[in-house]
Amino acid sequence: MKRMLKKAHVYFYLFAIILVFTLLYPFLYFFSRKPERYKTLNKFRYVLALSITALSGFFFKFRFEQNIDWSKKYIICPNHSSNLDIFVCTLLMRTNFAFLGKEELLGNPVTGLFFTTIDIPLNRDSKISSFRAFKRAGEYLQKGMSLIIFPEGKIDEAYPPVLQPFKNGPFRLAIEQGAAIIPVTITDAWKLMWDDGKTYGTTPGIAHICVHKPIETSGMSVDNADILKEQVFDVLSTELAKQRSQQIVLQP
Repeated sequence: MKRMLKKAHVYFYLFAIILVFTLLYPFLYFFSRKPERYKTLNKFRYVLALSITALSGFFFKFRFEQNIDWSKKYIICPNHSSNLDIFVCTLLMRTNFAFLGKEELLGNPVTGLFFTTIDIPLNRDSKISSFRAFKRAGEYLQKGMSLIIFPEGKIDEAYPPVLQPFKNGPFRLAIEQGAAIIPVTITDAWKLMWDDGKTYGTTPGIAHICVHKPIETSGMSVDNADILKEQVFDVLSTELAKQRSQQIVLQP
């Protein structure tokens, strides 16, 4: 019975996406037509994310290690195990931003609107695509925009999810552009929806997110990219391990 309810909730979630996206589409379309409107587009993206998740019964509890100065540019680096992670990052941001993600998102009716306009599609198997994507990402950072990049590159097939090795791109980019990195640990969104929810279904609930203090890159050279990558990996893996141990202690 529980499995049937979780499967049914997937369809309710998809209905919520279609409903909210349809209602907001005229605004999303208008503000996606010109780059100078992208900041307002992100405000409507926030409304889109909040409406879909609230209607579907997904809620997020953010914990900040310190206050974030959103007037600065950042590269946000979260772990990735659920499609809910995209909503988490959208609701986190308080500044103009863009996602850098896989080009397959161009074919999705919802994400496609953003990845053909403000967001940056990337084909990791193509050196030309990678070069163009990170060149555009650098231009965004130079304009003061922030970026959201999942350093694992994809949702892995492991269940329960395990933090996968990070790609180098976000860390080289951060150093080259002098942008601080904000590690973000999304602890348990996968329990509500693993991947896209089709395999195990979805369930309403609260996901917990830790927004770690920014890691500054000033004074670093690109030769330090691996060190920076390991530092961010350690921050996320330590937080995930801590949360798992607390959950084990709390279990009767």
